[in-house]
Amino acid sequence: MSKVWFITGAGSGIGAGAAKAALKAGDRVVATGRNLQKLRSALRDLAGENLEVLQLDVSDEAQAKTAVEQAVKRFGRIDVVLNSAGYSLLGNFEELSTAEIEKLIATNFYGVMYVMRAVLPVMRKQMSGRIINVSSLAGIVGFKHCGAYSAAKFAVEGLSASVAHEVEPFGIRIVAVEPGFFRTDLLEAHNAKYAGSTIEDYAAEGKAEDMWSGYNGKQQGDPAKLGDVLVKIAGMDNPPRQFVAGSDALAVVKPALEARLEELRAYEDLSKSTDGSFCA
Repeated sequence: MSKVWFITGAGSGIGAGAAKAALKAGDRVVATGRNLQKLRSALRDLAGENLEVLQLDVSDEAQAKTAVEQAVKRFGRIDVVLNSAGYSLLGNFEELSTAEIEKLIATNFYGVMYVMRAVLPVMRKQMSGRIINVSSLAGIVGFKHCGAYSAAKFAVEGLSASVAHEVEPFGIRIVAVEPGFFRTDLLEAHNAKYAGSTIEDYAAEGKAEDMWSGYNGKQQGDPAKLGDVLVKIAGMDNPPRQFVAGSDALAVVKPALEARLEELRAYEDLSKSTDGSFCA
């Protein structure tokens, strides 16, 4: 039985890769994004009855609800949600403005939350569904200049893990995907946002843009291949709750988790010392 996908950020990168993979697998796709022209261009070779293109700014809760309603009206159900929309904000935490951070979180975290809140009633009624939230390697470990971006992605991780327990009785599974470096437009000049250098103490470390922009276009991860994998994950009866995507991500995550376990063991006695006795 073919599935119905609802994909945010489907105009490029991982969202576009998944949309193409799902369509090629015979599934139906509701592809959403802020720029309709970009969406249609990205998926023009696969246009047809199985594809619906909708405009959606995920930071707008009302738009998210309307888009989900339109998707159900078009195809009758939603089996898989892929929350892929997002952008990067890079720079030293002290040099990021509150407004910049709030705008990033509105898209990268609240956008995920709004779509989930809109689609969960549909999936509960169906007693089935898969929600795949694109997190990041930066949602597992911290990186220089990624304070705001990591904060949003760590929040996506926490939301995914917690809600997964609540909705599992309804046949709904939630997966947090943690990609390494993939050839998306996340670091494209028109998409990446960089903090200005305003604090002299950080000057010796160099600019965030100088550090990160050099990776653009050279990432080893292929969004098309990840799209194929996401289609496989969506078809699993018991998908992983966390999926680390890319050998580069695995090379970072494994030692990071081992280091955390080592530190936990080193301070285990100190942790236990906080336990207190009580009288009944």
